[in-house]
Amino acid sequence: QVQLVESGGGLVQAGGSLRLSCAASRKIFTGNTMGWYRQAPGKQRELVASITRGGTTNYADSVQGRFTISRDNLSYMVYLQMNNLKPEDAAVYYCNGDPAWSSWGQGTQVSVSS
Repeated sequence: QVQLVESGGGLVQAGGSLRLSCAASRKIFTGNTMGWYRQAPGKQRELVASITRGGTTNYADSVQGRFTISRDNLSYMVYLQMNNLKPEDAAVYYCNGDPAWSSWGQGTQVSVSS
């Protein structure tokens, strides 16, 4: 069974930080690259960061240098540390495999005030 549960979102001022967490089921996590995605109102969902099983990371240009993705292979957790947040980072954030599985979690809302 595929299960993804995101948490950690909230409202912060521009320049602030948040740390998102994702609890993934073993089926989707084990051996797979994991990613954080986001979807802003009226926009398509986009991949912002990914991490391989071995820890190699990749970031979208828009978050490079500000976001850090990490994973705990023992607890099936994926994290996204977001620093220096900007209003354009506001979105619902989701985790999933990369490439994504068809099932998605409920996401966690990130709001950034200017």
